[in-house]
Amino acid sequence: MTTTDARPSAADATEPVVRTHAGAVRGRREDGLTVFRGIPFAQPPVGYARFMAPRPVRSWDGVRDAYAFGPPPPQDIGIVGRTGALEASDGDDWLTVNVWTPDPDPAARRPVMVWIYGGAYKLGHAGSPGYDAQRIARDGDLVVVSLNYRVGMEGFAHIEGAPANRGLLDQVAALEWVRDNIAAFGGDPGQVTVFGESAGAGSVASLLSMPGTAGLFRRAIAQSVPGTFFSAELARDIGTALAAEVGLRPTVADLSTVDPRRLTSAGEALGPKMAQYVDRWGQAAPTATPFSPVVDGEVLPTTPWQALSAGAARDIDLIVGHNRDEFRLFLAMGGRLGRTTEEQATAALRLYAPGPGGETAYRAAFPDASPSELYERVQTDWLFTMPSLHLAQAQVAGGGRAHVYELTWSAPAHNGALGACHGLDIPLLFGTYQADLGVLLFAGVESSAEAEALSSRFRASWTGFARTGDPGWDTYDGERRLVQVFDAEPVVGAYPEEASRRLWEGYEFAALPLLG
Repeated sequence: MTTTDARPSAADATEPVVRTHAGAVRGRREDGLTVFRGIPFAQPPVGYARFMAPRPVRSWDGVRDAYAFGPPPPQDIGIVGRTGALEASDGDDWLTVNVWTPDPDPAARRPVMVWIYGGAYKLGHAGSPGYDAQRIARDGDLVVVSLNYRVGMEGFAHIEGAPANRGLLDQVAALEWVRDNIAAFGGDPGQVTVFGESAGAGSVASLLSMPGTAGLFRRAIAQSVPGTFFSAELARDIGTALAAEVGLRPTVADLSTVDPRRLTSAGEALGPKMAQYVDRWGQAAPTATPFSPVVDGEVLPTTPWQALSAGAARDIDLIVGHNRDEFRLFLAMGGRLGRTTEEQATAALRLYAPGPGGETAYRAAFPDASPSELYERVQTDWLFTMPSLHLAQAQVAGGGRAHVYELTWSAPAHNGALGACHGLDIPLLFGTYQADLGVLLFAGVESSAEAEALSSRFRASWTGFARTGDPGWDTYDGERRLVQVFDAEPVVGAYPEEASRRLWEGYEFAALPLLG
C-alpha cells in the first residue's frame, strides 16, 4: 500500500479520507457506499512476531490509500479464500480490515457488523468475492467490517514457545481496532455484532467464551457452528505430526526457518492422511482438518458450550443456526453423493453417534434411511447441527437469550441435489450467487425471484438483529423450541430436526481428546 501527503478534503468527494488512531486512510465512493480496504489493525506477523500474539500497528504519516484488500494469510489451497475478481495486494500485511459504510460521518453512529470468514481454520480471506458486503451495508443502512486472521500453521497449529489460538487473538485485535476507530467511519462502537459461518461461527463461539472480549461486541451470529475443538494434548500430537511433514520439530525455532507460504505444505500433506490416525485422534481424524481452536486453559479456558452454560455470554444477544443438509457439500465435492456402502455407514455411526448405543439408536430413529442417508445424517448432526443447537441451549441455560434458525431451502444447482448444504447461507446472505462457493451452489442458474426474496429475508433478519437485538422471531426455549425456518416460504415453528435432537439430548460437546 502507498502513503501520500493528505490532500484538501474538498479535492475529491469520491475519495473520502478518515483518520484512524494510527493514521489517515483514503477510501472510495462505490454505489452509494464509502469503502476502505486493507487497513492494517496489527503489525505484519513476520520475523520475531511470526508465531506471537498480534502487536499494535505502527502509525504512519500522510494518507494511506485503502483501495485494495490486504493479502490473504498463508493457507491451504481450496475453493474458499480466492482473491478472485476483487483486487488484493501482495506482501506480508495479512492482518487488515475492510470497511463498508453509508457515510463516514462520526455523528452517524450506525450499528456495526463484523464478519469472520470460515474455511476449516486453514483457509479464507476477507477479500474473497463471496464476502463483498455492499448489499448488507446498503440494505441495512449500517457499517460492515471484515477482517483477516491467521489460519492453518500460522494461526492454529500447536507450536512450542508460541501462544495457542493465534488466529483467535488476531480476531480480538481486530475487534479492538473496531472499538477504537469505527466511530470515525460512522459506526457505533457500542452497537457491534460479530457474525461468521463454519470456522467463522466456531470463532464467534470462541469469542463468546474468551476472557478479555468484554465490551468488544454486543451481539453475535453463529452460522453452522462446528463441534471440533481440540484438547491441548490432541493439538500437541497433531502439531508434532504437522511439523514432521516438513522434517522439523513443532517449535518456534524450527518452524520459523520455513517461509510462511511454504509451511502451508505441512497441512496440505497431513490432511489427506489423517484417517490413518483414527486410533490416536478419534473423531478428528476423518475430517482431514488438522486445525481447530484449542482449549488450552488460557486463551480459551473451556469449550464454548461449557462457558455459555456457566453464563459467560448471558449479556450478549445471540442468533445461532444451521443448514438442514450440511454434510452433503463435502460428499458432493468428493464425488461421493449416494455412493456410501453399508460398511462405511456403520463405521461412521460407530464413530460419531452419541452414547454406547448410538448406532442402534440412529437406525431406529431413521428406519427407512439408506446407508448414504445415515452416513450423511450422523456427520451432519455431529459436525454442525447439534453443536449449533447445543450452543443455543447452553446460552439459555446460562441465563442468556438465543434465537435459532434452520435453512431448509435447496441450492438450485444440479436440480437441487445439494439440498440445503453447508455454506449455502453465505451467497444468500451476501447476495453473491456467482462468487466463490456460490459458483458451485448456483452453477448455471440465474438468481431467481425466490432466491432474491430469501436473500433479502436473511439480510433483513441479520441487520434488524444488529440494530435492535430482534431478528423477527421468538427466542428459543426448552419447551416450545421455536425456530425460524428459512425456505421459499419462511415460517416459525418447532425445531424441525426433532429425531436428531432427541438422539443428542444430554450429550456434552467436550474438547476432542488424544486417544493413544
